[in-house]
Parts: sequence; structure tokens; C-alpha cells
Amino acid sequence: MNSSLPLIETVSMAFSTLKANRLRSLLTMLGIVIGNASVITLVGVGRGAQNLAESQLSNLGANVLFVVPGNNDTRRRGVAFPRNLVIEDSDAIAEQVPSVKEVAPQISSSEVIQAGAQSATSSISGVTPAFLPVRNFEVARGRFISDLDLRSARKVVVIGPDLVNKLFPTSAAVGKTLRIKDQSFEVIGVMAPKGAVFGNNQDENAYIPLTTMVSRLTGRDPTYGVSLSFISVEAKNEESTGAAKFQITNLLRQRHRILRDDDFAVRSQKDALSIVNTITGGLTLMLAAIGGISLLVGGIGIMNIMLVAVSERTEEIGLRKALGARNSDVLSQFLIESLVLASFGGVIGTAVGIGAVTTIGVLTPLPASIGISVVLITVTLSGSIGLIFGVLPARRAARLDPIVALRRL
Repeated sequence: MNSSLPLIETVSMAFSTLKANRLRSLLTMLGIVIGNASVITLVGVGRGAQNLAESQLSNLGANVLFVVPGNNDTRRRGVAFPRNLVIEDSDAIAEQVPSVKEVAPQISSSEVIQAGAQSATSSISGVTPAFLPVRNFEVARGRFISDLDLRSARKVVVIGPDLVNKLFPTSAAVGKTLRIKDQSFEVIGVMAPKGAVFGNNQDENAYIPLTTMVSRLTGRDPTYGVSLSFISVEAKNEESTGAAKFQITNLLRQRHRILRDDDFAVRSQKDALSIVNTITGGLTLMLAAIGGISLLVGGIGIMNIMLVAVSERTEEIGLRKALGARNSDVLSQFLIESLVLASFGGVIGTAVGIGAVTTIGVLTPLPASIGISVVLITVTLSGSIGLIFGVLPARRAARLDPIVALRRL
């Protein structure tokens, strides 16, 4: 009579009890289902944000460096950037830095573009022919800016595909004329789709010769001359990116006669990727913590319901003990019931979460995804929560005095 019940029989009794109380079992599992689905979905969204940022940064090119005016301190304080990054700096980098393959100076300005009755506000960039290989852009129709366009300061423009849809919705753009600041420009090409980078839709941009930008739109700075918005630099290969960054920094420090703080910054794709990974990693951790709180609440729900079940089943427990069931048998049954509720809820919640992540990935631009390791950890965690939060009700049931319990019959 005092021998312990076989595990199979204990599991069978636990399933029978849960089946007899279907509605209560389903409501108890609901908290775990919501918790697991929340963790899976929120972690998937966090990873999607990281994947999106990495894919956008990959469009910049692995070997590309960006030289920008102003140091990190001025950018953090939001002050106006200095205009001391000039065309001569770009020429010096191209001529004197041995680890550099191509240099593409750029001046950018936001202007209203008109084509007949259509108009749009767009980012206008004055560039050189080197812009295309350095930034890994392609031309879909027509041609890009040539050296002759640059030397002659021709009024020609290459526009992005989204800008084409706004300005020339019913006709081909190449060969047409548009106006920028009351200046007429001939459209000589349309760029291939490139997508957005950190909210900037590159397919809505327009590109004109750098010399035309200076002579027709922005003018020369009276102090520095031709001031640049930034300089894109392509290193010879990925391994020489660090050397190129070091050499460019030293060269510009000499040219700008810098003794203390730099008045420029040199940034690589790896720098930006490191910052993005830090931000998105923190975001994913925060979202996982929010989902974890839901899972914890589900565990507390299991404990509360199981405590109520112990009170309701006092007579049953007393009768089993009177017939020879050990404390360990009662303890095992309640623990198995908690484990079953948490595990089934975890599996259902995981399926719901994976479905939500898949739906987000299909219906939105966010490439939400979830790894098998996260799924396994979440299911294991939900099962562990069932065991942990089932201990107190199980111990209370196991410690019931059978004589006191039988008095209630």
C-alpha cells in the first residue's frame, strides 16, 4: 500500500483530471499562451529591426568610408556643422592616401523640383562620376554624369525611380526637362532602385554634376570655397579600411592644422553597424523582457488556479492518502498537472508567436525572423515556470492531513 505509484499511472491521472476540467485548464493555459506568443513575437520584431538596419547598411558597401564635417561632440549637441570640408580635401585624399581606390565628393541640398504641373521636394546631390562605383549605385535607363558634364558644368540631372513616378507618372523621363530653382535641367538617366537608409528614401533623390551644383544652386563659401556635405571614400579592399581611415584622419589633421579636437569625422560601415547592433540589441532585450513579464504573469496564474484546485479537491486527496497514496504521489500528480498546462500553453503560444512573426515579415517591410534557439528556450522556460509555480500548490496538497480532509466528505 505504501509503494509509490508508477510514473505512467501518475501522468494518466493528471491528464484525466485536466480533461475533466477542460474550461479551467484552457483558461489556466491562456496566460502561458499569451506570454510565449509575446516573447516570440517581440523578439522576432527586434531581430527584424536589426536585420533591416544591417541590410540597409550593406547597401553602403563594405569598403566605404564617409568623411563628414563636424566631430561627434558637435553632432550630439545639434549645432550647425562647420563648412570647412572642401573640394581640396577630397583631391588630397585621392592623391595622397595610398589605401584609397576612389573618392566621391558630394554636396547635398533639399529643393523643389518641377516638371510641368507636377512638383516634389527632393534631395539634390552634386556629385562626380566616381559616385556610381563608390556608392555601388546603378543606372536603369539612360546614363550617369560624365567627366565632360562635370568639366562643362552642364545642366543635366539623373533622378531616382520614385521621383520619376512623381514627376513623370505617364511618360518616360529620359530626355525630358525639369526645373530646379528656376534652372532648367535635362533628364539624362534614371537610377536603379536602391531603397531607403535610415528613413532616407534614396529612390527619390536627384543627382547633378558637382560643378553645376556650385555654379547654379549652392554657390561658393566666401571663407572656405567649395564646401562639401561629405566625402565618400572607397578603400582598395575590406582589409585596408582601417588603414584608409587612419591615413585620411592624419592627412586632414595636417591640412586643417588641428592641434586638439578634430573638426571632422571619418566613419565606416563597421562603425555604423556597431552602433546599430548596440541599439537594436538593447531593443530586442527590452522587448524580450516585456514578453517575459507576460510569461511570469502566466506562471502566477497557474499557481493561483492550482491553489484553488487543491482546496476544491481536498476530499479527493484525503481519500487517496487513506487508500495508501504517499505524499510524493500527490506531489507528483500536481506538479505534472502544472507542467502539462505550462508545456501545452508554451507549444500553443510558440505556434501563435511564429505565425505572428511570419505574418509581420510578409505584410510589412520589416524582415521579422526568429531562430530555433529562441523557440527552444521559450518552450523550455514555459515548462520550467510550470514546475516552479506548481511547487507551492503541490506541496500544500501533499501535506494535507488525510483525516482532516476526509471529515469534509
